[in-house]
Amino acid sequence: MSIRPALAALMAGSVLLSGCVVAALPVIAAAGIGKNAMDGQDGKKRKASKRARQQAAPKPGQVIRTENGTAVITGLTALPPPSGAAPATAKPAVVPPEMQYLYGSGEGSAISLQAYRGLWNFLHNEIGYRRDKSQISSVVLSRGSTLTSPKFDLCGKRKLAVVLDVDETALLNLGFEYDAAAKPAPYDQSKWSRWEQTGAGKVVAVPGAADTLAAARNEGITVIFNSNRSTSSAAQTAAAIEAAGLGPAVLGDTLWLRDDGAPSGKDERRWKISETYCVVAMVGDQLGDFSDLFNTGEYSPAMRRNMTSESLLATLWGAGWFVLPNPVYGSALHGGLDEVFPKDKQWADPAEEKK
Repeated sequence: MSIRPALAALMAGSVLLSGCVVAALPVIAAAGIGKNAMDGQDGKKRKASKRARQQAAPKPGQVIRTENGTAVITGLTALPPPSGAAPATAKPAVVPPEMQYLYGSGEGSAISLQAYRGLWNFLHNEIGYRRDKSQISSVVLSRGSTLTSPKFDLCGKRKLAVVLDVDETALLNLGFEYDAAAKPAPYDQSKWSRWEQTGAGKVVAVPGAADTLAAARNEGITVIFNSNRSTSSAAQTAAAIEAAGLGPAVLGDTLWLRDDGAPSGKDERRWKISETYCVVAMVGDQLGDFSDLFNTGEYSPAMRRNMTSESLLATLWGAGWFVLPNPVYGSALHGGLDEVFPKDKQWADPAEEKK
């Protein structure tokens, strides 16, 4: 085998890889070229080149010139891939623990079922068995109430109703949260707006919600949704609610949404609903689903906990107010290390302290 065909073949491969006339050849390939060329010489030439054959193999940086071009010896033992680098292996998206819990765990499902069973027991046993329903009090805080001085109105002759938040209370937004897990990025209100418009088929009912709401309607209790979704997405929101098996929702009657540009508070809508209905139960995943008073100040985590557990409102949890878990987003998710863990309860491992 002559040196010319061998070099031509390798030079052609190099041109395809780099687009250059100058080829970079691995040391092994170049050594093979030199050996084959010498083997093709006749006896006389072999004797004359005996000393040349004993010389060391070509070294990196050495240039070989032929009629077909110029080759430069490299330290490579194999040609690199066409891209010049090994292809990167895509890392699978990691689902945040809070999403794993709320959307994927049996524990998250069990807590939701527990909350809706508690709602049904309250509606059926505490409200359903009351003969004189005109003396039942609404669970919507009256105008002028404070967290330390809450007031509630009697139902009178108004029809009974239960009011629920939508997102992560009645519906699980699986499609939107999938996108958030697969492509982590700061919250984008415009993306959420597009989700409201296009995601009606990518939601499911919160475990326990559909059966409980159907049972409430059978008891003559009206089911009303009060959400901070936009009124511009009313048709799509109603479609999502109905497609998830949660029943009908009619804007301005059993579906109340936030007007475009309006603040996110819900009290004004609750008071509007209360003009027609006596709200005997409310369900939500944020404290603002029960009263805007929880969000009117810069409250520390300890203060927010005390508002729910150390005030006159504490008796409402499970007896008119029903909260669902949501570790994924919302007003609950804030607080530094010393705010979440009181200093007098902080512990350090004695073994680590000695190091």
